[in-house]
Amino acid sequence: MEDASFNLPPGFFFSPTDEELVLHFLYCKTSLIPCHPNIIPDLDSRLHPWELNGKALLSGNQYYFFTKVNENRTTENGCWKEIGVTEPIFSTFDKKVGTKKYLVFHIGEAPHVTETNWVMQEYHICSSGFDTASYGSSRRRRKHDQSWSQWVLCRVYEKMRSEGVNCYSDDDDSGSELSWLDEVYLSLDDDLEKFGMPN
Repeated sequence: MEDASFNLPPGFFFSPTDEELVLHFLYCKTSLIPCHPNIIPDLDSRLHPWELNGKALLSGNQYYFFTKVNENRTTENGCWKEIGVTEPIFSTFDKKVGTKKYLVFHIGEAPHVTETNWVMQEYHICSSGFDTASYGSSRRRRKHDQSWSQWVLCRVYEKMRSEGVNCYSDDDDSGSELSWLDEVYLSLDDDLEKFGMPN
């Protein structure tokens, strides 16, 4: 596992869709296809979320990294727990190419654990969405399917708690909270109204 900083150059922002994460990054990783630029590192999923800084790829407030599939997601001081939400990921041709699971980080040891605001989206590839005929024998196809199931791509972020069913999504459509940019625009509109200027 590499331990290096994977920050983007100034002016660049990494904001892929779920489909792009599966097709352009996770697919290349599991199929041993070189990915250029190779900006998403391999990390241990048992890291604490606050230990990802300087190790995972950071874009905005989100961390990205590859890790081996591991049912034991326990760290030194806590654990990642699934919340029972799994979303399918479809390509533009309506083929299911992967799934996305939601996990939340808890501090402490069971049964005395405290839920935090740290959320992980775990991306899994779905081999049924790809043509494996080129791999020849069924034995080779099985071996390839097994290699696909060994890796996942993770996106981790700290979520502000909000009302609503999908409160762990990184896309906040609840309307109950304003971003700092929205607040700046509202403040600017108020100032313009005070001086009788059109906004």
